[in-house]
Amino acid sequence: MASKSSLPEEDFTCPVCFDIFKDPVLLLCSHSFCKDCLQKFWREKISKECPVCRRQSSLDNPPLNLSLRNLCVSFLKEKSQRASGGSEVLCSLHGERLKLFCLEDKQPICLVCQASRKHSGHQFLPIDEAALDYKEQLKAILESLQDKLEEFEEVKQTCDQTASHIKVQAHQSEMQVKEEFEKLHQFLKDEEEARIRALKEEEEQKSLIMKEKTEEMSKEMSTLSDTITAIEKQMVAEDIIFLQNFKATIESSTCTLQNPQTVLGALIDVAKHLGNLRFRVWEKMKDIVQFTPVVLDPNTAHSSLLIHEDLTSFKWTFPAQTLPDNPERFDTSGCVLGSEGFNSGSHYWDVEVGDGTFW
Repeated sequence: MASKSSLPEEDFTCPVCFDIFKDPVLLLCSHSFCKDCLQKFWREKISKECPVCRRQSSLDNPPLNLSLRNLCVSFLKEKSQRASGGSEVLCSLHGERLKLFCLEDKQPICLVCQASRKHSGHQFLPIDEAALDYKEQLKAILESLQDKLEEFEEVKQTCDQTASHIKVQAHQSEMQVKEEFEKLHQFLKDEEEARIRALKEEEEQKSLIMKEKTEEMSKEMSTLSDTITAIEKQMVAEDIIFLQNFKATIESSTCTLQNPQTVLGALIDVAKHLGNLRFRVWEKMKDIVQFTPVVLDPNTAHSSLLIHEDLTSFKWTFPAQTLPDNPERFDTSGCVLGSEGFNSGSHYWDVEVGDGTFW
């Protein structure tokens, strides 16, 4: 099918890719190629030669064939207008009806495309058969995706319920934490004040020692400074005066001061105040705290069990609580896990059991 320029479509086709020219360049041998096609062809060859006549090219970057490019643009525009003006979808390259579907390239093609080198050796199906086959494939995929969507909706509902329960857990836990720390607050406050008081006493004591040491050093430094000043004056005096005063200068310059020494143990005994601080405070707290080796994990408890605030006991509740269906939670009535796990050894604990129920 010819364009308005009355040129056959082959004149607009690159001899390398067999498609309409894209940014055509012109070699000295008068052959034109897509710029990218020519560069790719040259990269695969040792020498830069024409893909058609094999003539060597002296140009690394051949000039654009602007006339041919403009003709190709007009040609494609004309075919696009013809395709949009009709009731059928036409091939963008050849303006023909799309009658076949290329199974390799997964795209509709016309009969001219089928005969081109680009689709050489490919397999084809009529458009209606290909559409039927691929719709069946998509139908199976669609059903699978719809099933997965239902799964996501169920899990999302559980996540929404979990998010709400998280807020309830956080609020209740916060209140319990505050209550527990309120019980310990006075003890910790007293312990804190006692330790800070001991730290302040040590600070005052050692600061006084350093003050006395500093005052002593200042006096000795003043004496040394006076001696140095006197010697410096004698050093610049006239020779006769220098020699007359030399004996007295030597006697007065004799230093009887001991070399200055830093104070041993002058710093705050940080290790005494901070070393194992929490452990030592904890040791003093043994009389007011109670340790339970195994506590219950409420996240694993069946919804029929109401776990006590201290996580050491539970009771039956009916109707069952509304709790998230999280993966850790038992779906068997009456089950709950402890929060501590055991990998080896023998372990035991005492359980107080109420009346009227088997365990």
